[in-house]
Amino acid sequence: MRGDDQKLNGAREQIDRLDEQIQQLINQRAAAAQEVARIKLAEDPDAHFYRPEREAEVLQKVKARNRGPLDDEEVARLFREIMSACLALEQRLNIAFLGPEGTFTQAAALKHFGHSVITQPLGSIADVFREVEAGSCHYGVVPVENSTEGVISYTLDMFIGSPLKICGEVMLRINHHLLAEEEDATKIETVYSHQQSFAQCRGWLDRHLPHAERVAVGSNAEAARQAQGHPASAAIAGEAAAEIYGLKFVARNIEDEPGNTTRFLVVGKRDAAQSGNDKTSLLLATRNEAGALYGMLSPLARHGISMTRIESRPSRRGIWDYVFFVDVEGHRKDPQVASALAELERESRLFKVLGSYPCALL
Repeated sequence: MRGDDQKLNGAREQIDRLDEQIQQLINQRAAAAQEVARIKLAEDPDAHFYRPEREAEVLQKVKARNRGPLDDEEVARLFREIMSACLALEQRLNIAFLGPEGTFTQAAALKHFGHSVITQPLGSIADVFREVEAGSCHYGVVPVENSTEGVISYTLDMFIGSPLKICGEVMLRINHHLLAEEEDATKIETVYSHQQSFAQCRGWLDRHLPHAERVAVGSNAEAARQAQGHPASAAIAGEAAAEIYGLKFVARNIEDEPGNTTRFLVVGKRDAAQSGNDKTSLLLATRNEAGALYGMLSPLARHGISMTRIESRPSRRGIWDYVFFVDVEGHRKDPQVASALAELERESRLFKVLGSYPCALL
C-alpha cells in the first residue's frame, strides 16, 4: 500500500473513532436533558421546557470557545440542532408561522428553533397571534422589518391589542430567486410575489422583465404555488419554495441589495430571563404637547440606555394619535434599564413592555 493511501486510511479511521465518541456524547447530553425534564415535572406539572435565555447562553459559549476550522456560525448551527433534538425529548414544540410551507418565515422558525419542532403554517400574521394566544401553538414567528424596505406595519399593529410577549428575534439573510416551470425568461408574462419582495427586487425586474405583470400575493410560498402548473408564470421566492413546488431557477439572487436581511420576532406568552446580551421592546404613547416625545425618552439618555429603533404607528384611538415602538439595549431587569423604564412609565401616557429577549446570535 502506498504511503498516501496509508495516510488516507488512517485519517478515515480517526474520523470513525471521533464519530463514535461524538455519538456517545450526544446521547449522554440527551439523557441529561431527559433528567432535567424529570426534575422540572416533579416540581411543576406545568413546567416550561423551552428557555430562550438558556439557549442563548449555550450558543454564546459555543462561539466563544470555538477555535476552528469550522467558523463560529457553523458550529453554533450544529449545536442549535443538537439542542433542538434534546428539547424534543422533553417537549416537542409547535411553532406557528406565516405560511404556506416554504416561506422565509418558516426558514426563520427553523433557524431559531432547529428542525426538531412541528411547524404550523397559517394564513396571516393575525392567525399566528391568535393560535399562540389560544394555546394551540407554543410560539409564533412573524416578520417585523427588512433592511431594504423597513418596518412591516401589520406586525407592529398586532402588539397594540395582543397580550403576547416578544421572547426572541431572528435575523435571516434573504436571497430572492425567480422560479418557474420553464427556465426561459422570455416566456414569462406574469410574476407572483409578496409585495415586500417586489419592492426588494424592483430594479432587477425593471431591467429584465419590464413587460411582465406583477401580481402581489400573501407570501412568497403562495407565489410559488400560483406559478406551479402555469408555464407563462413565475414567482419570486426562496430555495425551499422551489423544492416544495417543483420549480426551476430562472435567475438566482435577484434582490437589489446584496445585504438584504429580514428581522423576525418570536412571540409567546412569556418573555425571557436575562441572558447577558439582551434587548427590550416597548410600546409607548406621549401626551399631546410640545416636547412630549423628548421628555418621554430622556430617561433613557440619563441612564445611559441605548435606543436601537423607534417607529411610530397610528394608535387607532383617534385622528393623528400615535404610538411608538421602541427597542433598547439590555434586559428590563437589568438595574439601569429597570430604573430608566420606571421613569419612562411616569412620563408616558401609555407604557407597555412587549418583552425582553436575547439578541439574535446567528
